[in-house]
Amino acid sequence: MSKYARVIVDLSLDRIFDYVIPDELKGLVQVGGQVNVPFNRSLRRGYVLALTDETDCPPDKLKPVEALAETHVMIPQSLVKLGEWIADYYCCSREQAVRALLPGAVRSGKIKHKTLKMYSIADNIKAEQYVLEHEGKKRYEKQLAILKLLLTHREVFKDKVLRDADCSDSPLKTLVKAELITEEERTVHRDPFENVSVIPDFPKEPTAEQAAALEKINAMIEDEKRNKHVMLLHGITGSGKTEVYLQAIEKALGAGKEAIVLVPEISLTPQTVRRFRARFGDRVSVLHSRLTEGERFDEWTKVSEGLVKIVIGARSALFAPFRHLGLVIVDEEHESSYKQGSHPRYHARDVAVMRGAMEKAVVILGSATPSFESYYNALTEKYEYAELKQRAEKCFLPRIDLVDMRMDADDDGKVGLFSKSLVQAVRDRLFRGEQVILFMNRLGFARQMMCDQCGYVANCPNCSVSYTYHRRRNTLSCHLCGSVMRAPEVCPECSSPEIKYSGSGTEKIESIAGELFKPARVVRMDSDTMRSASSYEDALDGFKRGETDILIGTQMIAKGLHFPNVTLVGVLNADQGLYMPDFRAGERTFQLLTQVAGRAGRGDVSGQVIIQTFNPHNETIEYAAAHDYKGFYDFDMMVREMLTYPPDGHLITLYFSGPVERDVRTCCESYMELLRPYCHNKVIISEPAPAPIERIEGKYRYLIIFRGHRLKQLREAIRHLLFHGERPKGVDVYADVDALSQM
Repeated sequence: MSKYARVIVDLSLDRIFDYVIPDELKGLVQVGGQVNVPFNRSLRRGYVLALTDETDCPPDKLKPVEALAETHVMIPQSLVKLGEWIADYYCCSREQAVRALLPGAVRSGKIKHKTLKMYSIADNIKAEQYVLEHEGKKRYEKQLAILKLLLTHREVFKDKVLRDADCSDSPLKTLVKAELITEEERTVHRDPFENVSVIPDFPKEPTAEQAAALEKINAMIEDEKRNKHVMLLHGITGSGKTEVYLQAIEKALGAGKEAIVLVPEISLTPQTVRRFRARFGDRVSVLHSRLTEGERFDEWTKVSEGLVKIVIGARSALFAPFRHLGLVIVDEEHESSYKQGSHPRYHARDVAVMRGAMEKAVVILGSATPSFESYYNALTEKYEYAELKQRAEKCFLPRIDLVDMRMDADDDGKVGLFSKSLVQAVRDRLFRGEQVILFMNRLGFARQMMCDQCGYVANCPNCSVSYTYHRRRNTLSCHLCGSVMRAPEVCPECSSPEIKYSGSGTEKIESIAGELFKPARVVRMDSDTMRSASSYEDALDGFKRGETDILIGTQMIAKGLHFPNVTLVGVLNADQGLYMPDFRAGERTFQLLTQVAGRAGRGDVSGQVIIQTFNPHNETIEYAAAHDYKGFYDFDMMVREMLTYPPDGHLITLYFSGPVERDVRTCCESYMELLRPYCHNKVIISEPAPAPIERIEGKYRYLIIFRGHRLKQLREAIRHLLFHGERPKGVDVYADVDALSQM
């Protein structure tokens, strides 16, 4: 038995403390367990990272572990090891990494198992005799109703007894006291699928391309000594990647393994869960932030206890506590939402690859538009590669038409939001009883409020951006810090009523479409309208049932949705996002255009996509219109290789923020000098500079960007500085390793 436990306490100190394991807890304290330990003058909850017989501290100075935590959650040892890797690689504290492994509902210890009272017959003969003796006597009517119910159903929960027997607690207590029935507390799981019905589904005959991909995957699952454990499944939209996932999971389950399926958006989870439960029934669990605290606690517990074999969810579902993980699927692996925006700033796709390596599990990365990183790894044969070039179910990719909006101006030179060709195409499709998706990746009614008289622009006082106007709520809001103000009727500067709103977003598109295409039924899906998991499901289910004619939305409708009656997709502003100060701007635009175009023509009727642009000869838009991923990759990689941008090199961004600009700038410059000795000739430095968005939530922002090869030594130096370096009061510093955005 080990003498000491190495414990981290929940204080983000990034320090491990040794504690003596008392005799009564030896064998009970385990790696990954929660324990209560004395810390300073209080008792704190901690996590055991290791057990050892040696310590660097004088043994007589060490305090003993007080007790196992009341809930005593166990994190599998493999996940503890993964958490340590996350802390080192992503430059966060070990406490932050361990916190990421557990849902808050589990970590806090405040959520308990739900218990219900269960009733059953204590003695069948006595119960039947009691019924015979008192049949027809009114004062025994409720007791007899309870006994008859339990005689036919064996075990019944209290709420059903009260409902079906139409009684109160009193006759129940009488029967328990008479020892005719028994009462016991039974633990039950809260069920997020309680009101969800599914029709059982069965494996489909794979196409030749699907069969070839499955043959590779099955060989990887069977061979634990394989050289490669990751496959990139590059399948065009509608090519049947989900069927490959389903059959691969069946193979993993047959081998006695478990599986995790990651989806990029919570909005995709209900649709994905429905498909997987239709195939695998109650073996499927779900983990995501839209569940209640109780549901998350119970779903995690079911996984931990081995009651389910498949977990589906967004980013954090990657940490499902499986002990025999055999397969991890990252669907739409290119999506930026897999990157965590706060500590620890991990990328779920890359952590999935690492978890697969640690646990000898196969990892499938699926996408119609793979990230450059994954495609690069496939081309360099670090990953296995399988391609699905044809759509399943014998339907074809949609025709894509580019509309040059410069040629669509009216006699006064004004350009509307809807081109003439898009308006006509929408009307034609609606006339035929088909459905339409209109895509605009921007919220609100207008992007800017400006006074024509004095030039005043309504900017957020806390951030370096202008307010967005929301007409339905009549508010101006900042989408960075969340501040909101009532939209003024006159200019706050000069009191002129000549206020003009410019730019457009989904709310404006909804308003115009409602007028242009009357009496079409229009629904908008964006973060302003979709406030809960049920609102996502209700909107998508209504669209699927044909209760909506036109669906308008942001990127949440651009991926993973399958609606066979959608025959037209309109992209209203393809240029938006192309000219952001970010080397990935073209890649993101290509992916969005390709993904949203893929929603069209997935049924019997051929699809059409109309892309409105002011720059139809832009290479990114031309490659997207031609469905040419390889051509776009080769084109964009030329620049990245010249500048050593990912995936040709790695990238780390160091951010500094604080309320006093001088302090932020000084801290940024001093850190640069401290890190310079760790930057060899393979590291390219973008010197300290203000961030593209200079202020957010009242804090000034500076950054340093490092890119290149062999960054491990630099990363270790950054991590040391973050936890031990000095900085002015009020200045925050954090690292974003493999950063996806430079904003």
